[in-house]
Amino acid sequence: MNPRRHFLAAAAAPLIIPRHILGGKGFVAPSDSVRVGVIGMGNRSGLLVDQLPEQAQVVSVADCFLERCEDAVTKRKVRWRIHQDYRRLLEEKEVDGVIVGTNDHVRVLACVLACQAGKDVYAEKPLTLYVTEGRALVKAVRRYNRILQVGSQQRSMAMNQLACGFVRKGGLGKIHFVQGVNYPGPRRIPDLPEQPVPGTLNWDMWLNQTPLRPYHRDIQFGWMNWRDYSGGQMTNWGAHGLDQIQFALGVSETGPVEWWPLADGPPGAIGFRYASGVTVRLEMPHKGRLPGGAIFAGENGRIEIYRNGFECDPPELIKELPPEEEVKKWDRAQWQAKYHMQEWLDSIRTRKLPSADVEIGHRSITVSHLANITRELNRKLRWDPDAEQFPGDAEANALLDRPRRKGYELPRV
Repeated sequence: MNPRRHFLAAAAAPLIIPRHILGGKGFVAPSDSVRVGVIGMGNRSGLLVDQLPEQAQVVSVADCFLERCEDAVTKRKVRWRIHQDYRRLLEEKEVDGVIVGTNDHVRVLACVLACQAGKDVYAEKPLTLYVTEGRALVKAVRRYNRILQVGSQQRSMAMNQLACGFVRKGGLGKIHFVQGVNYPGPRRIPDLPEQPVPGTLNWDMWLNQTPLRPYHRDIQFGWMNWRDYSGGQMTNWGAHGLDQIQFALGVSETGPVEWWPLADGPPGAIGFRYASGVTVRLEMPHKGRLPGGAIFAGENGRIEIYRNGFECDPPELIKELPPEEEVKKWDRAQWQAKYHMQEWLDSIRTRKLPSADVEIGHRSITVSHLANITRELNRKLRWDPDAEQFPGDAEANALLDRPRRKGYELPRV
């Protein structure tokens, strides 16, 4: 074992307080700190760690690219346990909750195992790589009575709550149409020459459920481009923008019923329809302030919703705004998530579902996955949001699931 790593692991031990002192079996006393483990120590997790509310304390971190853990510990001058295999972190009884900030293709298995280990979860978005693993995760969260907050922080922003609530409660009257962003999707991995695996990277663990292939830097650091590991920007920014559409239309726990390519739109543009008759057109450019929102047009006017803000036409549609401080606090840190994580910590104590509960996160990212499937098949599709199937369409249904590599299967719940 690297002597430095051994010191870091050993030095952290005195910081740990037995869980029974924190508040009894399965819960944390309101007066005590929530002990947090972090799975995946890339850039996003680093931002989350630095914004973690004071009521929580990181005690353990894990990443299959071990140098990320070492760099995080050195940069912050802290004493955390570090692991290359996150399953060792989940064995720590002192850990109350985990932040899962891994790549998309790793996230669900880590979350399910965390639930089985009795940990509450803050899971970054996109929540899933494909539809069926999302339903498996919902079942695990409910089976093990865990709290899971998805990192869709716009659900916690007062401006977004106000604007989406205005639409949902009929402020626009009858909705004529919704216009969203034509988010780019992923690509197939090209043939890439094999490169040496970095010394502190467990490449097999990085690949996780996906097919075994030789290492290449463009896979490890460009993973969001490739279909094996991500849904591209359709699931990255789409996890925010399409979630706001679901939120504003009052369909957070269901989904559209019909999909089609937009023949009159730009390349890759998609249309879909809800059972209410409301139609959404994903056709706007992926730029500017709208990736995290959409435009809603109704009989009383129009509202453009984006991250931590909105604009109305006519302007007087919404007259009373949240307090200025409530709006400004979200702009004080890069990709702010502090107050969304605070809600997660509150839910750990109260056991009440958070605003971005696992079912909501699963339903929103399912919309993103269905958009990518519509593009792939390039034809009209019917969707049953209750059964989560394309009725009578074997070709489309085959794209809802993927084979998982041996050793990385999802546990049965």
